[in-house]
Amino acid sequence: MEKSVIIVLFIVLLIAVLPTNALFASKGNKSLVNQDMVSADSNNSSIVYDSNSSPFNISYADWTEKWWQWTYSIPWNKNPSYDDTGEHCDENQNGPVWFLTQAFEHPVERTCNIPQNTALLITILNSECSYAEFKELKTEEELRECAKNIQDFVTGAKASLNNITIPNIDEYRIQTDLFNFTLPQDNILNLTAQTTQAVADGNWLFLKPLPPGNYELKVKGEIDSKASANETGGNEYNGPMGWNQTTIYNLLVN
Repeated sequence: MEKSVIIVLFIVLLIAVLPTNALFASKGNKSLVNQDMVSADSNNSSIVYDSNSSPFNISYADWTEKWWQWTYSIPWNKNPSYDDTGEHCDENQNGPVWFLTQAFEHPVERTCNIPQNTALLITILNSECSYAEFKELKTEEELRECAKNIQDFVTGAKASLNNITIPNIDEYRIQTDLFNFTLPQDNILNLTAQTTQAVADGNWLFLKPLPPGNYELKVKGEIDSKASANETGGNEYNGPMGWNQTTIYNLLVN
């Protein structure tokens, strides 16, 4: 067989086995997001779960409840929300979805090892009202209104993956049903250990599993400049005040 024919056949075979709709390509040690696909997909369906979807047969809203249950289950000294390096990224993480958090009062850059085939749910900014925190509230409807009023101070949200902007992030606002969470000893609310009920309202980013590689995820929420912590009942964790910082995650998916 002629050498030129062999080369042509090799090229044809190579093209045939390459993915035709790949979102990610590898270059060195960095995985690159295909900018055209992200910018052209106004619904983010290639990389982000739709707010009306049920990832892994659980509704988007129920996943946000699980996020709150997760974050409140972890004591102060190991809570990823107050971790500046990513040391505690894997704390209490299990199953097909891992939870990520924002940073409080200052920007942070965290490095996290993420298992393959794992989706990522990160709060941009969120709010939560429970009977434990707001003892004057007596009904689910009062909790719901409380969470909504706090979350209404959020004015915007933005995120990027490997410096490619993920569009329309501010549209992913979710309110939960009434749910339970349990506070351990030395909890981040600084309350007596207990189980209570709450309603949450927030802006979220729910990423589908990323292919193996290295990624930089950057997120930030915006709040009304006139808002103050007093508007949330004085508890720094149940609302967006102070959490509107730039948070960078160096994600190592392997």
